[in-house]
Amino acid sequence: MTQQTWTAVDAYFNTLLVEEDAALPAAGGGSEAAGLPPHQVAPNQGKLLHLLARVQGARSVLEIGTLGGYSTLWLARALPDDGRLVTLEADERHARVAAANIARAGLDHLVDLRVGKALDTLPRLAAEGAGPFDLVFIDADKPTNPDYLEWALRLTRPGSVIVGDNVVRDGAVTDPDSADPRVQGVRRFTELIGQNPKLTATVVQTVGEKGYDGFVLAVVTG
Repeated sequence: MTQQTWTAVDAYFNTLLVEEDAALPAAGGGSEAAGLPPHQVAPNQGKLLHLLARVQGARSVLEIGTLGGYSTLWLARALPDDGRLVTLEADERHARVAAANIARAGLDHLVDLRVGKALDTLPRLAAEGAGPFDLVFIDADKPTNPDYLEWALRLTRPGSVIVGDNVVRDGAVTDPDSADPRVQGVRRFTELIGQNPKLTATVVQTVGEKGYDGFVLAVVTG
């Protein structure tokens, strides 16, 4: 199987099952035009996040890593009118693009976009009494994933869902001697999830237009 095949399969199913109105591709296009890195989730992955939030009955979502706001739109659209999504973005330029995309989609009343390093903004959220969040989506710098997990646990409750993206890394996650700090961050992140008696989790490997990767899906049990 080839990347071309995976991309074609994504396109086939996206045409049938993934409803993208003008705001979603505009967010992707706006991010690309602004020179943001092409790290946003694929349309079918965005729809999966949307469905997970709906299945969860989420009223509050925490997203660590906004980029251009594409995944933010999918998650926000799963929320009720009085819901809340807090999304954290370290890069001011990325945040400006995301804010424009969120406003264009008419979702800025649901989204609280915070600019700054997540390890600075997460303690502020805790101090404000934010949460517990029903769903946390972690899609930021991978070396810091273990710290993000710790904060996700502080800001959730039993029954909350935690999703961590990009954990397979083309299979490099299996290499304990990898010199890539992203791989080591993902490995430690997954190990901590597996060792935590208050979490139950699995990993789903994915192929598609984003290549070969996967995500971890965890539920807080205690």
